Amino acid sequence: MSDGLHTGMTSSEMVMRDFRRFGDRVAFDGYGGRYTYAQALDLVARYQAVFKRHGVKRRERISLLNANRAEAYLAGIAAQALGVCMTPLHTLGSYEDHRFTLEDAEIDYLFVDSENYMDRGRELTGGVGRLKQTFTLGLADYGVDLRAAAEAAGAVNPVIEAQTDDPVWISYTGGTTGKPKGGLRTHPSFVAMATSILASFEFPAWTNYLAVAPISHVGGTKLPAVLHLGGKVTFMKGFDPEEVLATIERERITMSLLVPTMIYLLLDHPRLEKTDLSSLEYLLYGASPMSPTRLMEGLERIGPVFGQLYGQTEGYPISVLRKADHDRKRPDLFASCGFPCPNVQVRLLDEDLNEVADGEPGEICVRSGQVMDEYWNRPEQTAETFAGGWLHTGDIARADEQGYLYIVDRKKDMIVSGGFNVFPREIEDVLTSHPDVAMAAVIGVPDEKWGEAVKALIVPKAGVRPDPQALMQLVKEHKGAVQAPKSVDFVDEIPVTPIGKPDKKAIRAKYWPDSGRMVG
Repeated sequence: MSDGLHTGMTSSEMVMRDFRRFGDRVAFDGYGGRYTYAQALDLVARYQAVFKRHGVKRRERISLLNANRAEAYLAGIAAQALGVCMTPLHTLGSYEDHRFTLEDAEIDYLFVDSENYMDRGRELTGGVGRLKQTFTLGLADYGVDLRAAAEAAGAVNPVIEAQTDDPVWISYTGGTTGKPKGGLRTHPSFVAMATSILASFEFPAWTNYLAVAPISHVGGTKLPAVLHLGGKVTFMKGFDPEEVLATIERERITMSLLVPTMIYLLLDHPRLEKTDLSSLEYLLYGASPMSPTRLMEGLERIGPVFGQLYGQTEGYPISVLRKADHDRKRPDLFASCGFPCPNVQVRLLDEDLNEVADGEPGEICVRSGQVMDEYWNRPEQTAETFAGGWLHTGDIARADEQGYLYIVDRKKDMIVSGGFNVFPREIEDVLTSHPDVAMAAVIGVPDEKWGEAVKALIVPKAGVRPDPQALMQLVKEHKGAVQAPKSVDFVDEIPVTPIGKPDKKAIRAKYWPDSGRMVG
């Protein structure tokens, strides 16, 4: 049998085939305008013509900085269908973070939603010398107006030049050193992720998906599945609790994905009781710890619509806690991150790569077609992460008799605050750059609103005491608002391990009275 029969399809072909199939149905609505499936395919073709006219070639790389809108999503599809690898930029990232990503991923082209990120686009275009061209949504003095150029392109046919072994996605995460790493996927990994989402999540028969979490990250992973089902994506530019409630009621939204912080704000909003949420069938949450107490409140006030997802940049999805598992008579399951997805093999391994005894904690290790291929340009870290032929998640969990997973700790010190990953080492480096700071340690502490809040412990230099607000502002300026500490404690010393490293476990013990930490 020919090997060609097993190569499968590309991620862009999968989406473009759905554009043809559903023609006159509305595919995208909300912020950025309304597009039918046919109009979406036409715009993809026009974008491709513009990209090719400006020299974009297969196996080059493009990075996107955009709000949630159809034009940006379709620009990514157009590029991927040409065999171009895409890297999203987090909308809340600092200039230094964005520049690092562009340089580390060796990005050739930049796409900027200039209606929302005009200044940052200008900074990056001028500050990253390797960029060949910047494309903008609308007129900007530093790039090609992709919207105008697409309108002028005339009637063109879409093409699929990507090959299955082409890199399609580099998404940046972080490690124990705090330095971001790019998780690279080829098309088979991306397609496996999309099909696993279809199989694992409980999509409504008619899906009107409210895309309010950033589509550059986990919020966008649901779009191929929604389009495959002939559903509609309703975009919101950003999260506003009152507008989310109004949109669900007005647009008869049937599904959304929110991080727990967003759900808390909905529960605390006075409009909740006055809003008709009867259309909502499925509300996914994840990417951050969620309070079981608030989850119980959500079930009582919003309804039995909740589903929890668990995964990471390197492998997604891994497990799901289904709607039926959110049983108010079984609140013990609220602490679980779910049951493994159908195509995911999970083992809980010890440091020697041996499977732990039943009920004992071990690192969640995964084999699946939807794990990443490698870390971009980091062979040693790739080998470490895939030691023994398993993807090592860094999360420590136990499993019950049925196979549900319960995360009890993180092997690494990453903080998840409001659904965003925060890496302490980066913040510590900024804090210790202050002239009055001798030592700094950063941890996550329990927080009802954010899941975990960033706390800084500071050992001041002798005879001085820096202003806490000034320290918070220093981090905000260098790393962005998400990384800025929510609180600062001054201490005489920071506990260290026998080899002299800060003992984060000992530091956290004061703030985490019980050892369990649920992660969604």
